[in-house]
Amino acid sequence: MQIDPQAAAVLDWSRDLAFEDLPEEVVAQARRCLIDLIGVAAAGSRSPNAAISADLAAAQMAAGPGAPRARILVDGRAVSPAGAAYAGATAIDSFDAHDGHPLTKGHVGVAVLPALLAYLDSGAGRRDGRELLTGIALGYEIATRAGIALHATAPDYHTSGAWNALACAALGARALGLSDDQAWHALGIAEYHGPRSQMMRCIDHPTMLKDGSGWGAHAGVSATYLAQAGFTGAPALTVSAPEVAETWGDLGERWRMLEQYFKPYPVCRWAQPAVEAAMSLVRENPGLGANEIDRIEIVSFHEAVRLATRRPAASDEAQYSLPYPVAAAVARGRLGGEELEPSALSDPEILRLSESMVLSESEAHNARFPAERWAEAVFRLKDGRILASPPCTTRGDAATPLGDEDLHDKYRVLTLPVLGEVRSAEILQVVEALGSGESLERLLGLILAPDVAARASA
Repeated sequence: MQIDPQAAAVLDWSRDLAFEDLPEEVVAQARRCLIDLIGVAAAGSRSPNAAISADLAAAQMAAGPGAPRARILVDGRAVSPAGAAYAGATAIDSFDAHDGHPLTKGHVGVAVLPALLAYLDSGAGRRDGRELLTGIALGYEIATRAGIALHATAPDYHTSGAWNALACAALGARALGLSDDQAWHALGIAEYHGPRSQMMRCIDHPTMLKDGSGWGAHAGVSATYLAQAGFTGAPALTVSAPEVAETWGDLGERWRMLEQYFKPYPVCRWAQPAVEAAMSLVRENPGLGANEIDRIEIVSFHEAVRLATRRPAASDEAQYSLPYPVAAAVARGRLGGEELEPSALSDPEILRLSESMVLSESEAHNARFPAERWAEAVFRLKDGRILASPPCTTRGDAATPLGDEDLHDKYRVLTLPVLGEVRSAEILQVVEALGSGESLERLLGLILAPDVAARASA
């Protein structure tokens, strides 16, 4: 399969990128992405989705005799690299608090980090902190552009696994030292096998399927080993098609990972502007009780209004809802993991506000999507008063970033119940020192072992 110049430039960049090539702000962003993803992985590791997927990986995706082995993120069991990437990505995807990019309408790090860790833990690639940060930056740049390219050339809206698989393959080609021809086949296999699942089907009917990133990670890692063994693939059109040349033309010059958003709430990003709008009214009216509100009205964009589940039966349904998280935030004054637990899902005041909520879309908000996401909230009170918010976006976008301390606070909230105070603090310390001589082995032991005893023997 002949490699065209456009694709060759991408392969050359992926192979040759060095830590010294990364601007300081990109290194800092890689650390931010890493710590945020570890936090979400810890929280997600307690979900039924993660447990089922990790058990499947252990039972059905084990490494054969003499084959590479990698530990599952947080879980700690050693399986095949493809199995570890699958289970790790599913755990992160199960708790919808991970980062994303507006133009991809999806998520990068959820697949990139578990795949990268699987390669490194299996002994592939250079095992040091600088290579981990370089791999994160590389993965974000490849996946983000592949996502933008797919959305620009395909009529249907596909899950993130459809395009973040290519980044997992690119990382594998680098780690395993594949030739350019093998690397090009790996990208082609990953694009062909990446799950082009219909995202809006899961929006309308939310389940454990989520954003397809578990299978995207599996497809990308598997593609690498298939290509290494001589398996061939069709050209990766999201990389080489002439109509996406502009998307790849600034690779290494414009750092797309600096455009990532970070979530303050563990629900779909499309619902978060509505949460912000409603919470702005709560903050502006101290002492206002949820029982004083007759109904809430939300105006947002079409895709957000499709998040219409009002009485979620499980956490996955609550994460892909707009009425429920808005109602929970208003009723409890906060929106975190506790508001997604079974006890909250039956809260009568939350359900009253959720079921009575009026949703409508605005052409103005539709026109700004996906680059921007906006919403407005109106509270109609039982005493006849009307409280209305201005149009709101949400915190965490590149234009309204969460600060480092905000991310650290979020990380602590997510990790302390799972990893404990000592281990949580140690991970944060190690991540902050990555790139300046800190041991990668220490970090791998901390995040890939299920507990302190297992970490000590890793």
